[in-house]
Amino acid sequence: MANVQNSNKRPNMNMPRPSWMWIYGVIAVMILGWYFLNGGSEAPLPSDWTVVEKMVDQGEVEKIKVVNREEAQVYLKKEAIEKYRNDSENALYRHMPEQGIQLTFTIGSVDSFREDLKEAEQRTGTAVPVVYENQRNTWTNILVNILPWVFIVGVWIFLMRSMARGGGAGGGGIMNVGKAKAQVFDKDNAKRVTFKDVAGLAEAKVEIMEIVDFLKKADKYRELGAKIPKGALLVGPPGTGKTLLAKAVAGEANVPFLSISGSDFVEMFVGVGASRVRDLFEQAKQKAPCIVFIDEIDAIGRARGKNAGFSGNDERENTLNQLLTEMDGFQTNTGVIVLAATNRVDILDKALTRAGRFDRQIEVGLPDVNERKEIFDVHLRPLRLDPQLDRSFLARQTPGFSGADIANVCNEAALIAARHNKKFVSREDFLAAIDRIVGGLEKPNMPMTPEERRITAIHEAGHAVVMWSLSQCDPVLKVTVVPRGRSLGATWSSPDEDRIHVTNEALAERLAGLLGGRIAEEVNYRTLGVGALNDLERATKMAYAMVTYYGMSRKIGPISYYDSTGTRDTFTKPFSEQTARDIDEEVRRIVEEAYARARGIIEAKNAQINAIADLLLEKETIYSEDLELILGPAAQKPRDTQSKADKSSDGAVKESDASSEQGAAAPAEGAAEGSATAAADRSASAPHAAEAADGGAGKPSEH
Repeated sequence: MANVQNSNKRPNMNMPRPSWMWIYGVIAVMILGWYFLNGGSEAPLPSDWTVVEKMVDQGEVEKIKVVNREEAQVYLKKEAIEKYRNDSENALYRHMPEQGIQLTFTIGSVDSFREDLKEAEQRTGTAVPVVYENQRNTWTNILVNILPWVFIVGVWIFLMRSMARGGGAGGGGIMNVGKAKAQVFDKDNAKRVTFKDVAGLAEAKVEIMEIVDFLKKADKYRELGAKIPKGALLVGPPGTGKTLLAKAVAGEANVPFLSISGSDFVEMFVGVGASRVRDLFEQAKQKAPCIVFIDEIDAIGRARGKNAGFSGNDERENTLNQLLTEMDGFQTNTGVIVLAATNRVDILDKALTRAGRFDRQIEVGLPDVNERKEIFDVHLRPLRLDPQLDRSFLARQTPGFSGADIANVCNEAALIAARHNKKFVSREDFLAAIDRIVGGLEKPNMPMTPEERRITAIHEAGHAVVMWSLSQCDPVLKVTVVPRGRSLGATWSSPDEDRIHVTNEALAERLAGLLGGRIAEEVNYRTLGVGALNDLERATKMAYAMVTYYGMSRKIGPISYYDSTGTRDTFTKPFSEQTARDIDEEVRRIVEEAYARARGIIEAKNAQINAIADLLLEKETIYSEDLELILGPAAQKPRDTQSKADKSSDGAVKESDASSEQGAAAPAEGAAEGSATAAADRSASAPHAAEAADGGAGKPSEH
């Protein structure tokens, strides 16, 4: 039976496929042969005027052609040709051509040639016709005639190869624009990334280990009838390690990893994006089991139908539709898992994030103090460090820094150490690097009068005294009057990363801390300067967030106008004109109350403010120890934190905290240009407050 089945099968004959190169070669040989052989005629014999003169005297020359005024071509009579070809004494003439030109020689000048020929004609009494002609070089003629053919054949070869490469790749075009530009990291790659290379992200690692376990032990899940999630969405701020985590998943599972950016699908040609999506998944199926990673998926995954009249993009929507189809199209047991990363999950299309496509969202947030220490351990390995360097201290000095920020700090510290010709990187280099990244480049030679420097010192001392005196402000770390970037000074504070719940009282105190610099200038100099521009901007944004987002106004009530979905029409307000006036009144009231509170503190402690200003002018930078000698112990007290389990049970509603963070980011994002002073009080802005409410921390920001 087996023999019968085998006999019915077609024999597998490995016949060589005909190549187009043979055809191209034959065409080229034919063209060159036609030009070079030219019917098989022989080449004329080289000669000189002495020989030709004898032939003219004997009447054997039929005509002479002068080409380009430099070469003479001699045509002999038929009898003379037969005579010379049969000449037994001179063997050279035996190869004389029977047709066309018999002899050629070079003439010095046309005038001399004409005189010599005229003398020969007078001796014989017969005239020899002379023709003058201008011709192009033989090789020039050949190239001129061959080049068009070469160009045509070259274009033909290019088009055929392009069609061969792109024709089978999911509808690729002639120019191969339909082929996906995915980078493939093979499982045999020596530079594999594993979870050991990813510091921190403990929660994200635990959640994503299910995907790794499925790729390693797929049969265990299939036996139970379980279906692995088709996709996972990595969500988090920029620089937190989303792409690195996806590479680590592929490295741990030991499977191929196809990486592509969302912007790679976008082209000027219609249909290219959808074609590249098809080609990407076709490649993934061929390499299965594997992982497909789409970075910055919000480039093609934006919600459809929002303000279609102003921001409609049919090509992007077609690409998104094709992606949705592909994620629903392949079977769950193919072993193709899609990972995507974005920091704008709120603008993604709901069809993309539903169950069956991206089944789960994995939060990749900013690292806490312990995770920052682990990240520092990774990036400090190649550096030559001071043996006394405390890595825990570096972690505490960088609240709100992402993994990319920490890598930048380590590199900047090494550059600073090398700039000062040090043998190792010390603690001072890291502190200078943090100042450089957050505040900008130091400007020690900025031209300032003594009066301007004292005003700056008074301003920063005002911030420090108010923040030192209020219990719910973040502890002050240091105060400096060293100009950096656009700021003339800064007040640094360390946020409490364990703080989960932020009240309206805490935000009011932080408002007072923001206004402390302006009030200190007003109390001491009776004038108002422009240096508080950034302080006022941040205070205003925080107050508006308290009223319109957090519902902390008695008059407006517990109402939030924040749109977490991003679907609201930007051209219409969600409240009436009367409500808008009420909001403005409430914001003014909150800011004025904070202003009065800060002014009371500054008027009561104006002597200490001047003492701090004098110390700043002397040292330029002072720390919390110096402030404690002047102001006494700070109002902030260590929090009696509970265990993590108790903390999670006592926390407020998690969803509302998350929405507060998103809502605060809109009104308090960014700082005004041209601020004369800056303070690194992270907790003084609305997004910082929201981050604290959500248990996170951000890096110091200017004011």
